[in-house]
Amino acid sequence: MATASKQTPKTATKAATGAAVAAGTGAPPVMPLASPLMGKKKKPFLGMPAPLGYVPGLGRGATGFTTRSDIGPARDANDPVDDRHAPPGKRTVGDQMKKSQDDDDEDLNDTNYDEFNGYAGSLFSSGPYEKDDEEADMIYAALDKRMDERRKERRELREKEEIEKYRMERPKIQQQFSDLKRKLAEVSEEEWLSIPEVGDARNKRQRNPRHEKLTPVPDSFFSKHLQTGENHTSVDPLQGLGGLNTPYPGSMTPGLMTPTSGDLDMRKIGQARNTLMDMRLSQVSDSVSGQTVVDPKGYLTDLNSMIPTHGGDISDIKKARLLLKSVRETNPHHPPAWIASARLEEVTGKLQVARNLIMKGTEMCPKSEDVWLEAARLQPGDTAKAVVAQAVRHLPQSVRIYIRAAELETDVRAKKRVLRKALENVSKSVRLWKTAVELEEPEDARIMLSRAVECCPTSVELWLALARLETYENARRVLNKARENIPTDRHIWITAAKLEEANGNTQMVEKIIDRAITSLRANGVEINREQWIQDAEECDKAGSVATCQAVIRAVIGIGIEEEDCKHTWMEDADSCVAHGALECARAIYAHALQVFPSKKSVWLRAAYFEKSHGTRESLEALLQRAVAHCPKAEVLWLMGAKSKWLAGDVPAARSILALAFQANPNSEEIWLAAVKLESENNEYERARRLLAKARSSAPTARVFMKSVKLEWVLGNIEAAHDLCTEALKHYEDFPKLWMMRGQIEEQCDNMDKAREAYNQGLKKCPHSMPLWLLLSRLEERVGQLTRARAILEKARLKNPQSPELWLESVRLEFRGGLKNIANTLMAKALQECPNSGILWAEAVFLEARPQRKTKSVDALKKCEHDPHVLLAVAKLFWSERKITKAREWFLRTVKIEPDLGDAWALFYKFEMQHGTEEQQEEVRKRCENAEPRHGELWCAESKHVLNWQKNTGEILALVASKIKNTF
Repeated sequence: MATASKQTPKTATKAATGAAVAAGTGAPPVMPLASPLMGKKKKPFLGMPAPLGYVPGLGRGATGFTTRSDIGPARDANDPVDDRHAPPGKRTVGDQMKKSQDDDDEDLNDTNYDEFNGYAGSLFSSGPYEKDDEEADMIYAALDKRMDERRKERRELREKEEIEKYRMERPKIQQQFSDLKRKLAEVSEEEWLSIPEVGDARNKRQRNPRHEKLTPVPDSFFSKHLQTGENHTSVDPLQGLGGLNTPYPGSMTPGLMTPTSGDLDMRKIGQARNTLMDMRLSQVSDSVSGQTVVDPKGYLTDLNSMIPTHGGDISDIKKARLLLKSVRETNPHHPPAWIASARLEEVTGKLQVARNLIMKGTEMCPKSEDVWLEAARLQPGDTAKAVVAQAVRHLPQSVRIYIRAAELETDVRAKKRVLRKALENVSKSVRLWKTAVELEEPEDARIMLSRAVECCPTSVELWLALARLETYENARRVLNKARENIPTDRHIWITAAKLEEANGNTQMVEKIIDRAITSLRANGVEINREQWIQDAEECDKAGSVATCQAVIRAVIGIGIEEEDCKHTWMEDADSCVAHGALECARAIYAHALQVFPSKKSVWLRAAYFEKSHGTRESLEALLQRAVAHCPKAEVLWLMGAKSKWLAGDVPAARSILALAFQANPNSEEIWLAAVKLESENNEYERARRLLAKARSSAPTARVFMKSVKLEWVLGNIEAAHDLCTEALKHYEDFPKLWMMRGQIEEQCDNMDKAREAYNQGLKKCPHSMPLWLLLSRLEERVGQLTRARAILEKARLKNPQSPELWLESVRLEFRGGLKNIANTLMAKALQECPNSGILWAEAVFLEARPQRKTKSVDALKKCEHDPHVLLAVAKLFWSERKITKAREWFLRTVKIEPDLGDAWALFYKFEMQHGTEEQQEEVRKRCENAEPRHGELWCAESKHVLNWQKNTGEILALVASKIKNTF
């Protein structure tokens, strides 16, 4: 209908009369001629627009024809459409026709219909895409995106789990061979070279190529074909444009026969073309719109990376030479250009060219120090002197040129003469004065320094050097003058304090340092605490102890809040110890003790410092002061008593403990220390009396335990048994008493009573791991492996996540020969206790040798700083004979955990096999200083009743002797 309505005016033109046409087109009406119809009434629709949907002639059937004017001209499929901005795919008539056919060919068959999804295609794809449709699509897209985000985490997690599951079921070949790849790192060069070559897959002719047969060519052949050989590198004018000798009209034109000066060498043409191209590229890179881009200040630094070394590419050298030439010509008064050019020639071996260039540079830049110094460096000896003399005439105030002139002289007298001449011209140069003074004898140096400080009164170094050469009285006067001239320098004051200390006037040191702080503050100098402490450390290293201590006392409290004092001072003391300044640390501790006299921790830190770095007398003096200020600190009393005892002064140790009793009555630690003192000195009766007195006045579980142990180690089994029974009446929840009772019964071969003791102890102390282990080992010892296994399972149920119980279970199966069960138990143990170092250490050596290294890597990932894992790695390197690495890992282990006796014993055993006597002695001394108390192997020997009087060194040797290299 729309088409018909559009065609209405055209059709009306054919069907209507002229008046209708006039009405349809809006033209002014034409007055009709006089006729008899003039009197009739005019039709009301004439002159009005046709109604919507009106088709002229439809009522009388005049609609069956269409003309070309109705449908437009004929168009080819490749003709462009009327829409100038049509999208791609719709820009030709053929494209639009094809699109309309595709739209009409929608498959609406029953086979294309689904009950749930409907038709596979879009039913309304042929309809117009309006703004409402676009809005709806955007809303649906936003909803889809929101729903997708809600399920994103769950979907990604599920995908990740599926991928991991898939990788576990079907691992990559790379993962299957990862342990073998790690093992390749252990393959030595000899083993690698000994691997046989793979078979050669080539055929016989490729494997055995026939050697090329070469026949010598006689000289006559070369002379005969010499002219022929030239044709390969030259072009004949007649044949250079191939085919021009072919006879055709105009081929022999005179222009082509122009005689040339010689043959055209193609190689030279190629070289010339390359050179020209390089020059053009260099010009382009060096010029932007006609302006140079060379940095006149920094291009020397660039040239350091640009200039090739001797033997480099010749083209690079040519480029650098061309660039520098351009720089020199552009700005001939730029000194770095001449220096760089000379150095380039020097690098390429053209020393004389370099000398000529730099001398020309001195002519162009006579006021440049650098050019003259470079010239003096490049010239030989005598010529260099002449160059320097010429430089002095141009630059009489240049210190560097005078220094170079002095360096060129070989005779000391000549050097002195040059420097004195220089000082006449440049008397204010500190560098010249210092260089000149170094060449003089002490007396002449003192005279020169007297003159130097007059010329350079602000040089601290010259004043201090003069003070060192003067006598005590003169030095004091020199330093006083120095303070007047330079009132803001702290080194002068510190030197004055050192001077007084060196001459025995130590009471002045404190005053000088205090006056220095006051004077410097008055002159507006900020007191930098760190700098002053560094100066104190230097004084300490120089042997000026009093000055060092005075400086520390003066500045230690500057700029620190009151609540941070203790922490900061302890850090300062540790820093001084690390730097080797022990007197500084001692002074810091002394000051801290004055400020905090009742702080036990400060006294302890000071005592440990004296124990490590001081003498026995200084330690005992400090401890005497410590117990006077902190009488309730038992550890300080015990340290004092132990120091006396180790020195062999047992009566003094007893008196210290007696004073400790008075300050701390009924103190368990002091009672036990007194008992140990007597028992170690074979005073067993006194030890018994002390223990009896302690049990009556200060009864504790530890006192009873020490009483039982004393009787046990002395062989009084009955007395020990009775004491143990009495103790258990009062302290039945103390597991060590049950352990001792069971072990005493085991020693007497009363296995049933021992089992009963352990069982009773476990009823009272079900969370005591050693009790479970002792009962299990007892059953294993009597051959009841099943019962031992059941005991350990029961223990694990009552004490979950206990690495010690899991470890004992694994070892029980391993000792029983059930290695597969042991491996299974270890896997379960590592699942329950994934961060247990003792389990990982055991797991490493449960593996076969090829897999141990991989297991150790896994152990280090889980327990990077666990001493048991580090010890296992050290043992692994030891078993592989990697001595250096094993020693490094042993050192790392004992550094992380010095209290682990097993590490010291294994380290000592290792050094006994692979180390020198000095290394063995060092390990033994370090172990004695560390005094380890823990470790499975260590405790088995140190707590044995037969070894109760052995010291740390003896136990170390004993444990090491019982270690067997079974790993």
